[in-house]
Amino acid sequence: MHNREISWLAFNERVLQEAADPNVPLTDRLRFLGIFSNNLDEFFRVRVASIQRMVVLKTTRKDFYDKPKQLLEEVHHKVIELQQNFEKTFNQIITQLKKKEVHLLNEKQINESQKKYISEYFKEHIRPTLVPLMLNQVNAFPSLKDKSIYFAIKLYTAGKNNEKEYALLEIPTDTINRFLRLPSIGNKQYIMILDDIIRYNLPHIFSTFGYNHAEAYTIKLTRDAELDMDNDVSQSFIDKLYKSVKNRQKGIPVRFVYDKSIPEDLFNYLLRRMKIKKDDNLIPGGRYHNFKDFMKFPDLGIKELSYHAFQETYHTLLSEGKSFFSVLKKQDVMLHYPYQTFSHFIDFLREAAIDKNVKSIKITLYRAASKSKVINALISAAKNGKNVTVVIELQARFDEEANIKWGSLLQEEGVEVIYGISGLKIHSKLCLIERVEKKKKVLYANISTGNYNEQTSHTYSDQALFTNDISITKDVEKIFEYIKKPAMPVKADTLILSPISTRKHFIKLIDREIRFAKKGKPASIFLKMNSLVDEAIIKKLYEASKAGVWCRLIIRGICNLKAGVTGMSENIEVISIIDRFLEHSRIFIFNNNGKPDYYISSSDFMTRNFDVRVEVSCPIKDEKIKQQLAEFMNIQWQDNVKARWIDQNLSNTRRKTNTKAVRSQLEIAKRIPSFPL
Repeated sequence: MHNREISWLAFNERVLQEAADPNVPLTDRLRFLGIFSNNLDEFFRVRVASIQRMVVLKTTRKDFYDKPKQLLEEVHHKVIELQQNFEKTFNQIITQLKKKEVHLLNEKQINESQKKYISEYFKEHIRPTLVPLMLNQVNAFPSLKDKSIYFAIKLYTAGKNNEKEYALLEIPTDTINRFLRLPSIGNKQYIMILDDIIRYNLPHIFSTFGYNHAEAYTIKLTRDAELDMDNDVSQSFIDKLYKSVKNRQKGIPVRFVYDKSIPEDLFNYLLRRMKIKKDDNLIPGGRYHNFKDFMKFPDLGIKELSYHAFQETYHTLLSEGKSFFSVLKKQDVMLHYPYQTFSHFIDFLREAAIDKNVKSIKITLYRAASKSKVINALISAAKNGKNVTVVIELQARFDEEANIKWGSLLQEEGVEVIYGISGLKIHSKLCLIERVEKKKKVLYANISTGNYNEQTSHTYSDQALFTNDISITKDVEKIFEYIKKPAMPVKADTLILSPISTRKHFIKLIDREIRFAKKGKPASIFLKMNSLVDEAIIKKLYEASKAGVWCRLIIRGICNLKAGVTGMSENIEVISIIDRFLEHSRIFIFNNNGKPDYYISSSDFMTRNFDVRVEVSCPIKDEKIKQQLAEFMNIQWQDNVKARWIDQNLSNTRRKTNTKAVRSQLEIAKRIPSFPL
């Protein structure tokens, strides 16, 4: 099997390939560089930090296929290789932007009028935020914050070798836009990065020290992001969590990134003062770090530089003025984000909030938008006298602080807030509405593969089912009861629930395909997910391949399974699609001798999703929605533009076929209006 961490780096390499693709618009190529950088930051903060702890503790993990120390070395070499490709790609993009009359200027490329403009901007907006630290004057080296970038500064007078001083300056990217658009000259547009504006004004910052040279080199420290927590889900837990999130800034360093042109004396001084060893994760880079900011590169108003605005469509059955409840009484409805608008779900909540017959709303929230319309609708429902229950997962990584704040706000507005289950992370996406119809309780549910987050719904590809089916809605009700009182056992009749039955259920379905194959009947498995890691599932898929089951897998990220190995997995093909939208949905199809079973799920096939999370996989009953999912998956499998093979060598080669070019996301956008309803 592939090692999980190496497979993850292969995934991020596919993101970098999108940044290097000349067919992708230039500013979107910069955005992919930003995604690559942000991904890599999280990889070091979580995955590499975990490996380093294992090295220190001289332990390992069940799903490891390498010794931790050797794996760290392999990761280090691969990251340096990717960093070199990253710098090469960035320089290529800057060159191409120049040809489009867009110039990214540094402090040595500006003319006199631009110098004046930058100086005035610096004095008014930037200078008041800067607090330089003179390192020769402090006994203890200051603690560098995770996620922040700094200038390591060398001050000296030319010709006087012994007269030098070192300083540290945090670049205020949290409070000031990283990019400044300078006045245009004719058709030429100019942009300057905040780092270079500060570089140009270094003499003004250090003018009182008497040195005639000031050089600045960007450095960045990535820290271990693991929270020091127990599993007590209570008010004291919330206090501990909040404190632990704050302490992330002081976590053990796991990576030191630096400008590779930094002088040797300054570099060695920093390592000595920071107590970093040269065999630690030292990553040489270019003059700019925290490329995640490039995900918000300014819109220059030039159409050819970015993807055209994407027009989300409305579902035909949910046109304005129609009641959700009346529609769902007749049939289930499936939404495909971002091709269809997430505003339908907001309308679902808003209708429930003002409907006199609605008695309660229950929902799980994992990650919410920063200005959440979902939460506003829930508060509105509570103010209208509905019983609103919100399950907030406090341990959604890197969203813990935001979720604490949302929980407090909701409680203030009279909403019942449940903060998860001890020892389990609630990752399922469920919404349940109870309504009284003809004096009887009637339930309506939404089950989604992605978060109830209107921001990410524009860029994440997900599926969401609206249903009135009593066997499904009753199970959703049971799950909410289980979350509220986890000591009570839960037995779902239709839904597949982790940590109770997910692995067992899907192994059972794989076994069924194996039996069909051995009888000479058609047998196939078609799976789409973010990550495939669980060892038991992978071994069962190998067994299916050996039995002659045709297995097609669409895996965006980590894939520990080795496809195409003779005698083990020659009947398994795996592709990954990296394109404009993040492929996030989980869809599982089992042929069942020509009567396929379809599922959507919140769960990847990872050990954590099966054993330590509350996840839900939902069977699809509606025949027309089954046809929609079949068409969606078949279009994705035909992709020969953005699809790459995940083969036994993790080579990330583009999938090429002799058929016409199919870019699945564009094709789906065209075809969704004609999906069967």
